[in-house]
Amino acid sequence: MRTATTVEASGGEHWSRTADFVVEAEKLGLDVCWVAEAWGSDAPSALGYYAALTDRLLLGSGIMQLGTRTPTAIAQTAVTLSNLSGGRFLLGLGASGPQVIEGLHGVPFARPLRRMRETVEIVHRVLDGGRLSYSGAEFTIPLAGGEAVPMRLSMRAEHQVPVYLAALSPAMLRLTGEVADGWLGTSFVPEGAAGAYFTHLDEGLARSGRTRADLDVCQGAEVAFAPDEEALAAMVAGRKKELAFSLGGMGSASTNFYNNAYSRQGWAEVAAEVRERWQAGDRDGAAGLVTDEMVLGTTLIGTEERVRERLAVWRDAGVTTVRLYPAGDTLEARLTTLGRAIELVREVDGAP
Repeated sequence: MRTATTVEASGGEHWSRTADFVVEAEKLGLDVCWVAEAWGSDAPSALGYYAALTDRLLLGSGIMQLGTRTPTAIAQTAVTLSNLSGGRFLLGLGASGPQVIEGLHGVPFARPLRRMRETVEIVHRVLDGGRLSYSGAEFTIPLAGGEAVPMRLSMRAEHQVPVYLAALSPAMLRLTGEVADGWLGTSFVPEGAAGAYFTHLDEGLARSGRTRADLDVCQGAEVAFAPDEEALAAMVAGRKKELAFSLGGMGSASTNFYNNAYSRQGWAEVAAEVRERWQAGDRDGAAGLVTDEMVLGTTLIGTEERVRERLAVWRDAGVTTVRLYPAGDTLEARLTTLGRAIELVREVDGAP
């Protein structure tokens, strides 16, 4: 398995700390660093900065959100970052959710599946370097009824730009298998992944005449090391409110892809009640419903031996890139955790 992490650039003093983390992570042997966008700093600006600070590390947008840029602007950004970094850029795209897309950007969230398919098609056409002429249900380029003629970018992509899709719903998973080079996933329980995720990915792969070997399965989880079972119990308890937020506070009152993902992996009843409590304002009550099993099933926390065992389970389930979110209150602590996790991944893979 390759190793990866995700960072989110932030304001003030955190800018320099995050940059230091990225630089040191490369020295530890990390393979990929994804930069999140969400509702904070934008991803491309930070990616350009990190590209200048690193030499080997692959850098990806994890993720750029549909609706915040035109498909051509996404392609321009991808070509720019790829060329600037010497071919180290990975284009991660995601639909996000109605709260961010409509609540922050004022753009309709409707028809994300169709918009994603057409966006990827347009991006590929721009990357191919020809004049862009596209007629779809969501996008028409050039704009119909105007005076414009098809154009091409004045620069060319000097390297391949792999496209990754962030997907949780069955339909978006099928699209990922059909058109993408990689899948950016979350809320991953390897024991339930076959039915919740891989069945749909494989359907999409079959549509395009491909197999699982053609898709990078990039899954992420927090990694933290507990010296003993007592410390592990405290870790698990401390993470229940974070998971309750994902189940109840992410998305809108009617659309929460994280809640749906946990529901498909065996926790439908609990996930529904957590969401109801959270939406009603009972945050502590919502967190109290989250079980130890839910936290441990979707994270890589525990003793070193347990983390090693879980990494092997992830590998055997089909994960090809493990995205590590290292715990720690300081930069040094996070890097120490990340470094040990990278070593464990190598041990599991039998790498020297």
